Amino acid sequence: MASPEYEATIPPSSVEDEKPTVEIIETALEKRDYAGDSTLPSPPVLTEEEEKRLWRKVDLRLMPILSIMYLFSFLDRGNIGNAKLQGLVSQLHLVGNEYNIALTMYFIPYCLFECPANLVLKKFRPSRWLPGITITWGIIMTLMGLVKTYQQLVGVRVCLGVAEAGLFPGVVYYLTLWYPRHMLQYRVGLFFGAATLAGAFSGLLAFAISFMSGTAGMLGWSWIFILEGIGTVIVGTIAFFVLVDFPITATFLTPEEKAFIVHKKKYDNSSVGEEEQFALRHVWAAFTDWQIWIHILVYMSVVGPLYGISLFLPSIIEGFGYTTSISQLLTVPPYVFATIVLLVMAVWSDRTRKRSPFIFAGLVMLLIGFVINITDAPIGVKYFGTFFCVAGSYASFPGVVAWLGNNLAGQYKRGVGMALHIGIGNFAGAISSNVYRTKDAPRYMVGHGIELMFVGIGFIFLPLTVFLYTRINTHRDRLARETGEAGIAKYSDKELREMGDRAPDFRYTL
Repeated sequence: MASPEYEATIPPSSVEDEKPTVEIIETALEKRDYAGDSTLPSPPVLTEEEEKRLWRKVDLRLMPILSIMYLFSFLDRGNIGNAKLQGLVSQLHLVGNEYNIALTMYFIPYCLFECPANLVLKKFRPSRWLPGITITWGIIMTLMGLVKTYQQLVGVRVCLGVAEAGLFPGVVYYLTLWYPRHMLQYRVGLFFGAATLAGAFSGLLAFAISFMSGTAGMLGWSWIFILEGIGTVIVGTIAFFVLVDFPITATFLTPEEKAFIVHKKKYDNSSVGEEEQFALRHVWAAFTDWQIWIHILVYMSVVGPLYGISLFLPSIIEGFGYTTSISQLLTVPPYVFATIVLLVMAVWSDRTRKRSPFIFAGLVMLLIGFVINITDAPIGVKYFGTFFCVAGSYASFPGVVAWLGNNLAGQYKRGVGMALHIGIGNFAGAISSNVYRTKDAPRYMVGHGIELMFVGIGFIFLPLTVFLYTRINTHRDRLARETGEAGIAKYSDKELREMGDRAPDFRYTL
């Protein structure tokens, strides 16, 4: 139940039914000025250690459940690569490119529904929406273990794409409601690190579940889908009781802690904060912002290799000449290595408040890994190259997402912009689903070559983005020196909030 101190700032209807939505909370925050008779205490002055302790408290409440939810999300979308080695193709009589088509059909609805899902999130409580879609795709995942035909497999993959579409953009947007922008990549890294661990767990679980092949008349691939789907439903159910909505309504925080977090976040992006009230111009601003479209290309340069390696790593390693069981186990070490690299880069990036150097480092690792694998190198060297392929894509992904999130000001513009970024960018995953063809095994020159094409796109548009951001920041710095306070003072606080990242006091993160 909402604390009495906050009832005056939340519309009466939301206090009565205890279900404040994102819009209601943002309207309340917009009206709050921390002065005079404000119902929220003035934000306390915390020491560095006290502030760290507060953020750890928030991390411990939010990050474990979000990370586990995303671990199962990535496990459920990628376990079809392990199921392929456990009889999926032979029992469903998949021929030609039917397996690749089944992979592709997941990405089409997944990409199309990400933006609408973030808009829907604005109307619902995150603590209900996110667990709800988790349970939904868990049920779909369980039913995938019962399919009998190619058509049924495609249909269920489509449903899985629709159900999972809202999780990643929803959680990234949800984190922007809690954390200042230069604390974001570490949290996205923790959250996405679960996806990296999912690759390791997927191989281990597939190896263990393979011993159930024949149980109840079903092969190992069926049990992979059924057991992991049931696990997802359990996680979603737990999330209903663990996940909280907003800092202002979080019962695990004291009034002073709430005041500090709300103030810290509200005045994070500029000296006067962000506009929170919805208007159609926010949606239009997202669609017409150059940085979103150029960031989509940077995103595709990372996510194309990411999905290519996550969906086909078991098959690539099996092509080295290993047995099915050994291939499943050998997928684990590259993901463990990638998780370590991801966390190191995320912490380093937040401390330096820079994103692009770490994304560039990931692209270099991808270049090394795919060049090794496209050559006629010895098997041991190629396996070594897969470590770079996995680490380069997974470790740079949080930086790509956090970078755009840092540079979009205004909650609605950020929500729509990040959904466009992730939704359209994930079509690279649909492309990667079709480039590793069975007839190209074991060397997969076409697949590795197309992944190198994605990396090349990154090497072009990443420096271009940095150049444009630097140019704009330099221009704003020069205007600030020339006009002093008058350059900003000529705008009202409301006008500056409406300008968002176009405001003269906003500086883009590099």
